[in-house]
Amino acid sequence: MKIQLVTIGGLKQDYAQTGCALFEKRLKGLAKYELKELRDAKRAKTPDVDRWRREEAERIKQVISDVPYWIALDERGKTLSSREFAKLIQKAQNRAYHRLPFVIGGPDGLEPELRESAPELISLGPMTMPHELARLVLLEQLYRAHAILANLPYHRD
Repeated sequence: MKIQLVTIGGLKQDYAQTGCALFEKRLKGLAKYELKELRDAKRAKTPDVDRWRREEAERIKQVISDVPYWIALDERGKTLSSREFAKLIQKAQNRAYHRLPFVIGGPDGLEPELRESAPELISLGPMTMPHELARLVLLEQLYRAHAILANLPYHRD
């Protein structure tokens, strides 16, 4: 099964670029991995958050349209321990899905309709964080989950 990270916008901060590169490299040692970095909506001086979210949702839908099961990240989602997260990935592997997309929205989050249609909605915690940091945390947790499933010593209880 291929882990697919579908994200709006690129990485601008040095810490995010460095950290994401590290965990992408580690993850590729344990799993098939693909990054789908989608262009974010052009933000004008006059805010139109609903339009921006709709534009970004359309781009996301094009990538996940043929996938029966995908996971959206949102602060309203359920929180999981690292072991529970690993079990979620194992469940998808057991169902023989070819790819498992994880979707991170842009700076304004996911469009509500897209968020509500997600088969699985998870949160990295109740605190709000920049989407670049969310991407880094998710990549570390993806690596950790695969290390748990491979019985590697990275994760300590």
